[in-house]
Amino acid sequence: MSSLTTPARKAGEERQVRVALGERAYDILIGPGLIDRAGEEFAERLPGIRAVVVTDETVAGLHLERLEIALRAAGIDWSVVRLPAGEKTKSFAHLEQTVDAILAARLERGDAVIAFGGGVIGDLAGFASAIVKRGTRFVQIPTTLLAQVDSSVGGKTGINTHRGKNLVGAFHQPALVLADTALLDTLTPREFAAGYAEVAKYGLIDRPDFFAFLEENWREVFAGGPQRVEAIATSCEAKAAVVAADERETGARALLNLGHTFGHALEAAVGYDAARLVHGEGVAIGMAMAHRFSVRRGLCTGQDAGRVTAHLRAVGLPTSLAEIPGERFDRQTLMDAIAQDKKVSRGQLVFILTRGIGQSFIARDVEPAEVESFLDEELAR
Repeated sequence: MSSLTTPARKAGEERQVRVALGERAYDILIGPGLIDRAGEEFAERLPGIRAVVVTDETVAGLHLERLEIALRAAGIDWSVVRLPAGEKTKSFAHLEQTVDAILAARLERGDAVIAFGGGVIGDLAGFASAIVKRGTRFVQIPTTLLAQVDSSVGGKTGINTHRGKNLVGAFHQPALVLADTALLDTLTPREFAAGYAEVAKYGLIDRPDFFAFLEENWREVFAGGPQRVEAIATSCEAKAAVVAADERETGARALLNLGHTFGHALEAAVGYDAARLVHGEGVAIGMAMAHRFSVRRGLCTGQDAGRVTAHLRAVGLPTSLAEIPGERFDRQTLMDAIAQDKKVSRGQLVFILTRGIGQSFIARDVEPAEVESFLDEELAR
């Protein structure tokens, strides 16, 4: 059993990133062993809180006991909501279950909902926290790579509906994020690779040097150690900078959706069936497609698009529609899902395209017929 003794900190093993949002600013702590210090961090930063921990059955079986030891040692009163694992948990039914549990625990607005899990749990618990009593405090303890570098940072919360992904939700910033990088050792290779897609995304948006670092060091990132902490911290710094400049995605924050317009459409098309496709895999295919679409429009060189595809394939990620198992898609199903994308503005399709690695931009001039023609090419690959 892990103790609560603060481990010796070696240079490069722990980082802190500040999300600068004025009175809503918060810290992201990144490094191994943070779960064992969670109670101490809460007692220092959020003194006197009671908590409801929202988690899923998988995470509970692996890590909940350690978190409970940390909370108990710090004198924090808590209760637990256990939900099924998987994307389908982001539903109205499980939102209602979570809200009811928070109300039953009689949490006050100054107390905290703790999201202890991956992106699904973070999105759902954060949305519940946002709407109970018009907003309670919220803490993220992300347990997947994807959640540590993306969904736990920035305050986007929500659930899915049969009409699309994340269409119902709210902006609700956490008070603190604890990203314990050692927890990632329990992920399957597929889960880690899926999260890595979001890491690569930050290099492809506007940090070409970071993408080159990942091409050189991805094996060490997967293996753990300083390179993993560095990659996660750099990803969080990139997202924190964008969020601070555009908290509610009225402008440049939309760049964080590189690969997501196609990726979300693919997730909806498979009915959020994780056996066929998980979010990060959809993003990987979407990023490869965004670069190929950019080549088609004369914006990006085929060499850069090929470099992106080669790197994603090297780490074990899919890059084409043909790699999604099961029933093949039809163009109209994908177009219908794309039309539900949150970036659609007054009926106009909006895509994140690129002029090369690290040169992404928001394209608001994309005609549906052009997308349909491109999808026909992709379906025939």
